[in-house]
Amino acid sequence: MARRSEHSQEEIKEMVLKAAETIVVEEGFSELKVRKVAMQIGYTVGSIYMVFDNMADLIMHVKGRTLDDISQQLKLVVDEDNAEQTIEQLAKTYLAYASHNFNRWSMIFEHHLNENDVVPEWYQQKVDNVFSLVEAQFKRLSAEHNEQQSKMAAYALWSGVHGVCTLSLTGKLDLVGVNNIENIVVMLVDNFIKGWKQV
Repeated sequence: MARRSEHSQEEIKEMVLKAAETIVVEEGFSELKVRKVAMQIGYTVGSIYMVFDNMADLIMHVKGRTLDDISQQLKLVVDEDNAEQTIEQLAKTYLAYASHNFNRWSMIFEHHLNENDVVPEWYQQKVDNVFSLVEAQFKRLSAEHNEQQSKMAAYALWSGVHGVCTLSLTGKLDLVGVNNIENIVVMLVDNFIKGWKQV
């Protein structure tokens, strides 16, 4: 068992997060237990609760790192010269990320706060960072729409894209014989944009 003096609290925090991510990636969110994390890093459960308030706090930070990762991947496909193409690429990249990182991605939606808990401001900012990339493209598409309308369009379209991802990656779309999910996502995006530009 490691001694606390061997690592700073920031180092322990990073160790805990990496161990938690590894468990989620390899075994799924349901297997993320504080004792399992403690065993992986060679510290006690008490040491983990010195750097995180509770298990829910740890989970929110793991989810936050996944949101950061998604944001970074989405930023890579932004084309400043073509908003429509960018929205399509953002959707395809999101689908690819969810497919290749299913356990990390699905954890964001599997874990729910208790009824009286408040979403931390820092976490909400990470969520907003993902949506802002899409929202920015809608602002570029049409000067006739205001900021609120662009925000609503981004949320509406991304809800649809996320729905297709969820149904496909959980095997629900297989029941109706749908195989090429990327084509469905592209069709959804293209038709949404056509409607948006005509409003």
